[in-house]
Amino acid sequence: MDEVVFTRTGRGEPLVLIHGVGHRRQAWDPVVPLLAPHRDVIAVDLPGFGESPPHDGIYGIDTALAAFAKFFAEVGLDRPHVAGNSLGGLLSLALGEAGLVRSVTALSPAGLWTPQQQRYALGVLRAHRQAAKYLPERLTARLAAGKVGRTLIAGMIFDKPWLLSPERIMEDAQAFATAPGFLPTLAEAKGGFHFEGPVTGVPVTIAWAARDRILARPKADYLRRVAPEAELLLLRGCGHVPMSDDPELVAKVLLDGSHG
Repeated sequence: MDEVVFTRTGRGEPLVLIHGVGHRRQAWDPVVPLLAPHRDVIAVDLPGFGESPPHDGIYGIDTALAAFAKFFAEVGLDRPHVAGNSLGGLLSLALGEAGLVRSVTALSPAGLWTPQQQRYALGVLRAHRQAAKYLPERLTARLAAGKVGRTLIAGMIFDKPWLLSPERIMEDAQAFATAPGFLPTLAEAKGGFHFEGPVTGVPVTIAWAARDRILARPKADYLRRVAPEAELLLLRGCGHVPMSDDPELVAKVLLDGSHG
């Protein structure tokens, strides 16, 4: 991925972390200190998100697979472990299907939805984009300063948004409002992003947030078709982006999923 921005810390086997639509690599900050003593942790900003510049191509799955293959080669990663949330979970499953990684951990992955669920999820994301873009900065700051306000801003995304600092809420809102990759990615998602798999030959963990208000949890038999040997977990007390809701639980899932 040309000019991709990433952070790398820790020791051990490499573990690449991929965020969701509208988010950025800092989504993983709560769990990175728990992972770093055990893994070489690489958190990336996808093109057009966070600090990574947009690219001129299609923001689809095939394009992302080619970009990740190039990125892995550029930074010296030979089939790393990979973990992702939402869109990052979908990309992680696709990387596993393509044989580019040695294990997959997907947290509430996109792409495993019915058409109705897809329309709802994309509608929620568009609404959050509009709110982040047009809510006056001064009002956003006032809301972010209090527990109730942080819940109003981010309660659909996190189960416990009050655990986030006001500064983090403000920075996330700004990133959501300005990410140039947001609309192209949603355009691609509207016409595709249906993952069928199957992912075989690598260990797979699919962990769904029990209080996910954006993506409905598929039935186990469908997940088994996508990844026949996957370990299926429920992240209790967590919302769609679970890393801030329960860092210890999510870190354990990531370490277990990338073991060996």
